[in-house]
Amino acid sequence: MAIEVDYRFPPQVDARKQAQVIAVGQTVGTWDARFSHREVSLKQHLAQVLSVKTDEDGYHIATVAFPEDNVEGDIASLLTMIFGKYSMAGAAKVVAVRLPENYGLMPKFGIKRIRDILGVHKRPLVMAIFKPALGLSASDHGEIFRQVAQAGLDVIKDDEIMGDLQSAPTLERLRACREVIDEIERKQKRTILYAVNVTGNGARLLERARNLVRAGANALLLNVFSYGVSILEALAADPQVNVPIFVHPAGAGALAGAPEYGFAYSVILGTLMAHAGADAVLYPAHYGNLPFTATEEAKIRDNLRQRGVFPVPSAGIHPGVVPKALQDYGDDVILNAGTGIMDHPDGAAAGVKAFFEALSFVKNGREFNLDMLPSGALKSAIAKWGIYQNRE
Repeated sequence: MAIEVDYRFPPQVDARKQAQVIAVGQTVGTWDARFSHREVSLKQHLAQVLSVKTDEDGYHIATVAFPEDNVEGDIASLLTMIFGKYSMAGAAKVVAVRLPENYGLMPKFGIKRIRDILGVHKRPLVMAIFKPALGLSASDHGEIFRQVAQAGLDVIKDDEIMGDLQSAPTLERLRACREVIDEIERKQKRTILYAVNVTGNGARLLERARNLVRAGANALLLNVFSYGVSILEALAADPQVNVPIFVHPAGAGALAGAPEYGFAYSVILGTLMAHAGADAVLYPAHYGNLPFTATEEAKIRDNLRQRGVFPVPSAGIHPGVVPKALQDYGDDVILNAGTGIMDHPDGAAAGVKAFFEALSFVKNGREFNLDMLPSGALKSAIAKWGIYQNRE
């Protein structure tokens, strides 16, 4: 099967000409009569322009098919082929990539096995982020973790900014949180995932991840665009890293934020992550605090789910968005909240309870209205953050 890529060009660009430049320049590099004696060997590597269409806004969508034999089955060689040096040639954006089903890596855990670990199969998962992001000691992390874990939280993660710092070394944070995990398993007969931020020099990062797993880590967090997709692939392929990998989108805006350059978010946070071994992928929700569209968010969600990867809408999630989130996602979603849990007026444990109350209200078809809510964690949350109103 060929690898098909959709490129979007502005109205003033000769899209067919540029698509042909890509088809030749990103494969054999040149093509004319001088190479006729090598036509058979060269032609098997040459890409083909399949179509050029114009959308309702006047932008041109060119589809180019690349031979799968031109790449190594990984993301790095794929990116070099489909955009490579052409990414510096002018206005062009990769808006879709269609890969063979067996290309790259499947998630080792994904939706099904993460649910199996937690023993939760019929509702969204609720996830928190340690806040403040910096300035907490390892024991502070442990105490905060205990509060939210006892309230029923499913997953917590380090803030992506929190590395292996002297103020709270990674192993010390893990030890403090592992005590809580063991306590929850003993007392509540369930478990909770703590996604530890794995950081460091690329040459040492894989071994650091192995050491964290040996020390009791039951999930990892990776800033995939800071450290590289190849690092994600190495972690996902390593049998010693036998825990779910949560992928953070830090830096994604530099690759996808420009309207006429780079990649679509649905490509780098959806398609590529789904073929690079990610188990769960964080990305902005359109009802959060970052400028994201519902259309792009839905494409990411669908691209991830096609390969069983857990979608994790983030950035500004609070209990007031739960009705909309359930409408958009159903049950197979991880609701990831930082301040939406940690800044609850009655404390972090109440923040967790507010999410579960919100889920219960929506599932039972009860009216989600501040005046109708009984006193408690959810009402306090809605009084602070409000209820999401569709802006699109």
